[in-house]
Amino acid sequence: MRLKNAGKAGAVLFLAVLASLLWAGIPTARAQDDGFKPIFDGKTLDGWDGNLKFWRVEDGTITGQTTKENPTKGNTFIIWRAGTVDDFELRLQFRMVGGNSGIQYRSWEEPEKWGKWVVGGYQADMDAGNTFTGANYGERYRGMLANRGQKTVIGDNHQPKVVGQVGDPKELAAVIKNEDWNEYDIIAQGNRMIQKINGRVMCDLTDEDTAMRRPSGIVALQLHAGPPMKVQFRNILLKRLQGDRPKAEGKKKIVFIAGSRSHGYAAHAHYAGCALLAKLLNENVPGVQAVVYRDGWPKDPKALDGAAAVVIFSDGGGGMPAIAHLDELDRLMKRGVGLALLHYAVEVPKGKPGDCLLDWIGGYFEVDWSVNPFWTAQFKTFPDHPVARGVKPFAIRDEWYYHMRFRENMEGVTPILSAVPPESTRGPDGARSGNPTVRARKGMAEHIGWAYQRPDGGRGFGFTGGHDHWNWANDGFRTVVLNAIVWIAGLDVPPGGVPSKRPTVEELLENQDYPPPKSFNPKRIEEMIDQWSK
Repeated sequence: MRLKNAGKAGAVLFLAVLASLLWAGIPTARAQDDGFKPIFDGKTLDGWDGNLKFWRVEDGTITGQTTKENPTKGNTFIIWRAGTVDDFELRLQFRMVGGNSGIQYRSWEEPEKWGKWVVGGYQADMDAGNTFTGANYGERYRGMLANRGQKTVIGDNHQPKVVGQVGDPKELAAVIKNEDWNEYDIIAQGNRMIQKINGRVMCDLTDEDTAMRRPSGIVALQLHAGPPMKVQFRNILLKRLQGDRPKAEGKKKIVFIAGSRSHGYAAHAHYAGCALLAKLLNENVPGVQAVVYRDGWPKDPKALDGAAAVVIFSDGGGGMPAIAHLDELDRLMKRGVGLALLHYAVEVPKGKPGDCLLDWIGGYFEVDWSVNPFWTAQFKTFPDHPVARGVKPFAIRDEWYYHMRFRENMEGVTPILSAVPPESTRGPDGARSGNPTVRARKGMAEHIGWAYQRPDGGRGFGFTGGHDHWNWANDGFRTVVLNAIVWIAGLDVPPGGVPSKRPTVEELLENQDYPPPKSFNPKRIEEMIDQWSK
């Protein structure tokens, strides 16, 4: 009798626990089957980037908090760095005490203007006073787009027009639990965005503002400036949707893959370099949408969907990010996707990785064949090729690798940057220092930047410079790489090359992986840049 009663009690307890878990949003097998994937592991901030003065993991939640002693001067965000979103559904739970917060989506950053960890774009709003919770607010972006209860359409005048109601605002407010857990559900497909809380539609926005609407962008969570507050997010699930519009609104999508931090301050600055190049492309090439993924191969399985070109700037050897994804990359190459490899990324092990690079970009750094000395290369002449358009003679010091392993007879390969290395660079035998063949080429030009036209129509580019981050301020150095990226994406390079404003020292200092050493003097960088312009 006791066993029977215990069994009933256990069953009741099991059902109660199961119900609580389902309400808590625990990612179940069914959720996985429905296409939702967790983007927060519940234990660490892996894949997320924010100011750790304000953000932490607490009891399985992403927690943002300000106090009287630790306020934030402006709105600050924690950003999901493992991907961007276009058409998607995002589900999560939130709880807040005091203040104001929100969920950014299809958003963007402008660190040189706004500062670090600041985001603009669509925001699923929430506030402790329950005045705006559920509304769609344009953070740094057109203001209120749809209040709670509204169905709106934004036209080319950038202003929302109320075209209907999704519910009574007071009734909708009543379903939101104060200082307790609530479920937010955001659905964005094409130019329509629907936001739900606890199963009720809060607002419905259709964005027909062709000049300002955002087809894709980053996800971030907000911690608002003002009085002390605490906000928590848990069980964050993302589902990709199949859109009914062309990817990137008809633009060529260029995916930058930045390797992890490496050599120290401003050396092998993979993310800073990729972020700068992507910014310049987005600002100066109307037919491009460049996105950047940091710290190696993207964790987002949809990152390369719709890509016209992939640019990898990373460390090389066996740790080059593509090594573990050769088959995936090969499928893209066979579809005509362009590929550019910058600096150490051109070095991969001999065998399958090396053979792949010969097929994809026409050459690579082969250990015991190629060398990697520092030297000042003087580029005096350039071929009649789109990648060389607008490039004037220049000289610059870098860790210029040379004596690449190219395709036999240079088939399909056009050298873009060639120079004669000084004899001091031809060292004794070593994996990367020298060999008899290298020493026998005394006085001969070496190809250190090249374009490759694949037989199937795809394009590749190899560039061995890029050790020193400051070199992106050199007009010739920067223009060659921007031209090449546009070319491999299948776009026409302008007759004068891709235009770009020379970055300032302040812009070059952005997104560095390490703090500057005490001896760092930015004036010396300014002087170097001034010399290039003379």
